[in-house]
Amino acid sequence: MDRAPPPGSPRDAVGQRWLAVFAFQAVLSAAASALHLVASPRGRRYPLLGVPAGLLLALHPLLACAATGLLALALLLTASPHPRPPPLRRRALATALLAAAGALSVAASAAILPEGAGWAAVAGLGFRGVVLGAVFAAHYFGRRRWLLQFPVVQRPLFYGLKMGLLPSGKRALKVSLQAFCLSFVLILLLPQQVRIGGSIGSQILTQIGIFIVTAGVSFCLEISHHFVQVVHTRRCSFAPPQSTAAAETNPTEFILETLEQSDPRSLIQYLAYQDLCAVSECNLEPWRRAAFFEESGETYKRIVTACLKPLEGFSSKIAQALEEYEPDNISQQYILFSAFDDSQICTWCARTLAGLTARSRQEDRYGVAQLTGCNAAVMTTLLSALVAIEACLGKKTNPLPMHLGPENIRLAHFSTVRRPTGTAIASTEGGLHKKAYAMADVLRTSVYQIVSAFIDDLRANAKPASLEKNWISEGRKPIYGSQAVLVQKLSLFIEYRAV
Repeated sequence: MDRAPPPGSPRDAVGQRWLAVFAFQAVLSAAASALHLVASPRGRRYPLLGVPAGLLLALHPLLACAATGLLALALLLTASPHPRPPPLRRRALATALLAAAGALSVAASAAILPEGAGWAAVAGLGFRGVVLGAVFAAHYFGRRRWLLQFPVVQRPLFYGLKMGLLPSGKRALKVSLQAFCLSFVLILLLPQQVRIGGSIGSQILTQIGIFIVTAGVSFCLEISHHFVQVVHTRRCSFAPPQSTAAAETNPTEFILETLEQSDPRSLIQYLAYQDLCAVSECNLEPWRRAAFFEESGETYKRIVTACLKPLEGFSSKIAQALEEYEPDNISQQYILFSAFDDSQICTWCARTLAGLTARSRQEDRYGVAQLTGCNAAVMTTLLSALVAIEACLGKKTNPLPMHLGPENIRLAHFSTVRRPTGTAIASTEGGLHKKAYAMADVLRTSVYQIVSAFIDDLRANAKPASLEKNWISEGRKPIYGSQAVLVQKLSLFIEYRAV
């Protein structure tokens, strides 16, 4: 786990990780250059180039470092935790940088060319590097690999890198094979001078050498990308060291400032929500969670507000998309898809709210969670978001008749009541139903976590009027659904029948 920098410089937490990426790529470049120097032939001279082989080998580290710098810049411009694709200009610039990095990396291995090769052959070698960079860029953007995916289980840095070696090697072999075949075909369309001359045997050996270099460069690209994924998705602690004065006076100010003032959907904001979720659920730093329940209740309200905001925006977007939904309406489809763009943050927020609300049963000495009305706001928001997703999946949103018994409620299957054409909207959109089902599971688990902590009180006051008074925000219309629907949904959770 990394320690965030002092308050006042939240972006340094991400900047330090990019410095780690640059350092890793520099070490990787140095290792590749050393290996190239050992494996390359010595004592040869290239009369057409006019330079000895030693000079070509000396230029290799410089070109390799320049190539790794271009690669790091391309990843810096495009890597993001938000599912929305980078702007077209950034993608075009990153593609150009990756192509240039491939050209420099492959062209730096000019010592593998035959002794009679000229500068045109070196240009052809650089062209093959351009094709390699373009193919890698096509995989990078076509497979959405610019998206930083946060793992469910945080592993140590060494094991995180180790797990990616074999997959990176397989992808590198695939990319290098595609780039080698494509460049071999395209180079036949170029002038004769860029082709490699000599006997058939020397040409075969040269092509084998080019493929090995291409595979090595491709592996460097893949392992650098994997290192970016591992480093930037590690948990970062947004708190001062426990032994300092800041930890005694105000240990939560840094994470609250980051949540409230950082740019929306930025990496620093994602890391702050991830850290908040870990503190709320785990006992790694119980002193930080204890500071959330301070006597005034202001800290707890700010944390709950910061977590409720993404969930409320999520529910409102779904409600807007479901309003008279038409499958052919592009704007409504866009709203529905954009609602699930922030599913990662919404997942952390739901887990944080559930964890803090459940732990307030034992750890809230001053009762700030109940007195500030946060418990009712949390339950209302979670149930409203769950009802909205279930409507998106084809379940009904109107309350069942009150005369139905529990056995009839259990057998009453939910089905859409808004419009027949809106049945299971999420299942009709490609890939959206998986996100909807996953988000519904998170919300359902979060509500069950709260219900399990307060099960005695909930069962003792299981009447709809009592539930609405204590657990549903009074005088505040839910973003989606009605108070009657939320009360009935909560009753199903109390009976452990909500599925």
